[in-house]
Amino acid sequence: MRIYEGSPRQDFEEVLRSIGAFLDQRAMRDVLLTEAPDGFVVQGLVTSGAGGGGWSDTMGTVGKETLTFLDEDIARFMDEAVARRGRGEPGQAVAAGGEPGYYESALRVLGRYMDEQRPRDVFFFEQEGAFVVRLLLGGQTGSRHILAEFTREDIERLIADGPTLRHHGTASGAPAAAGT
Repeated sequence: MRIYEGSPRQDFEEVLRSIGAFLDQRAMRDVLLTEAPDGFVVQGLVTSGAGGGGWSDTMGTVGKETLTFLDEDIARFMDEAVARRGRGEPGQAVAAGGEPGYYESALRVLGRYMDEQRPRDVFFFEQEGAFVVRLLLGGQTGSRHILAEFTREDIERLIADGPTLRHHGTASGAPAAAGT
């Protein structure tokens, strides 16, 4: 997707928010996301076949699903989300109670952190609500990767601080990144 290489209307906050809403809709968990030249590849666990008669049928089968989101898909997701929010309508990915789902909120705050870093490439994985993020940064001295870890508590705090941050402009309180 290369957000900071010639695509003026997009930023990671909105792109990842829209992908997160889709993941909430799919009930995906333990996700892995990597940026590709023409979009993003997302893998995660989904439960299928839940319901039915016996106890084992109710549990369903957990399997890995791989999704590819091309630039056109993401643009459509973003346009649909803006239209829903503009009309005050909850989207399909909105959880009960009218609030955004977990991944919509979590990926939004991760995207905000990434926007502050202005990476050339992103990769992250999530396990039980904690995220490890690897960003490729470019500078005058060349490119380098940085790693940042966000615990479930970090993510919950950043989500709770979101309304305040939108008025002040920075994602304060984001964990320190380690260069690799």
